[in-house]
Amino acid sequence: MEAGFVRFRGRRRTPGRPVTMGTTRAFLDHFGLEDIRDLPGLEELRGAGLLSGRIPPGFQIPLPLNDDEDLADDEDPLDAADLEDLGLLTPGGKHDE
Repeated sequence: MEAGFVRFRGRRRTPGRPVTMGTTRAFLDHFGLEDIRDLPGLEELRGAGLLSGRIPPGFQIPLPLNDDEDLADDEDPLDAADLEDLGLLTPGGKHDE
């Protein structure tokens, strides 16, 4: 997220209303991919030792882009309450620096 490769997309219209994530065009361009389907699978990544559960020091989550046209048919855009729930806004709607 810090590099701008992944962003919050919205909330799925299913029980629990999970937040959805998506890759950005910058991600695809950086890795020379035409489409997200060109990525390797989880087993390939694990086999190459590229998956780790450690969070890098100083990691910060950027605010999501307001890019509603990329939402799937079963997703709603994030609102201020969603951002507050995710810890990206303080109560009252101020961005948590």
